[in-house]
Amino acid sequence: MVEDAVGEGGRGPYAAVALPSGRPSPLQATGEARRLELGEPECTGGCCGFLTVAVQRFGEIVQWSDWKVPWEVGHSAMPYPPPELHFDASQYDAEVARAEADRWWQVYS
Repeated sequence: MVEDAVGEGGRGPYAAVALPSGRPSPLQATGEARRLELGEPECTGGCCGFLTVAVQRFGEIVQWSDWKVPWEVGHSAMPYPPPELHFDASQYDAEVARAEADRWWQVYS
């Protein structure tokens, strides 16, 4: 989904941003909607915009909605924002906690 929205050469968030050490991940869902950045085109988000989504918890459901996609990023850009997505809150929380605990991507020197 990220590649389709940001085009070839774009990128998703770095693991250190999505899964910061010592503080909660921005992927965590709360009762207050907050915008999550999921990607940017090769020309940078400051130029063409970012792929973002509003993340919010509604009881036992986590909702991803109100997608914003970069403007006209080559021929591979999404013509429309992705659909609203719904996740079981307990499964979503478990997966975010698992990802926060799994630091496989971190390089130690």
